[in-house]
Amino acid sequence: MTPIDEYWNDFIKDTGRDEEDKCAGDLTFEAKGFVGDELVSLVLSGKKTAFFTTWATYAIDQEPLPLTGELYVVLDRAENPRCVIETESVNIIPFNEVTWGMAVKEGEDENLEQWREKKQEYIEDEGAILGFDFTPDIKLVFQTFKVVYHK
Repeated sequence: MTPIDEYWNDFIKDTGRDEEDKCAGDLTFEAKGFVGDELVSLVLSGKKTAFFTTWATYAIDQEPLPLTGELYVVLDRAENPRCVIETESVNIIPFNEVTWGMAVKEGEDENLEQWREKKQEYIEDEGAILGFDFTPDIKLVFQTFKVVYHK
């Protein structure tokens, strides 16, 4: 049994959740200027309650979009389980329509301009690897979540 499986089993036992509940997968946070452990700290402190992913990433990888209610085990950069989060909402929004109210939920930037600058650079880097170009109206998948288990 892997550490992730053990953590998931502890989550089910400690929270009284139905043993039929399935883990949607594990998640490692990355961002320009942050390392994964800093982002996990933001999640655990309640400052980070959302993240953005390009829609193109899902399309290229042929992965289904996340769904409200899905549960994920969050890993630190050493791949140790740190918490379980539950997706609260999933919305597709063009990059140029993201508001500060949305961006602030990522917990990483001081203002919308800083968020846009860093996110555009990240998307351009990702696009260079995966084969898509940044445009001001590129579709983003905006997910909000809450921590439902931490030990």
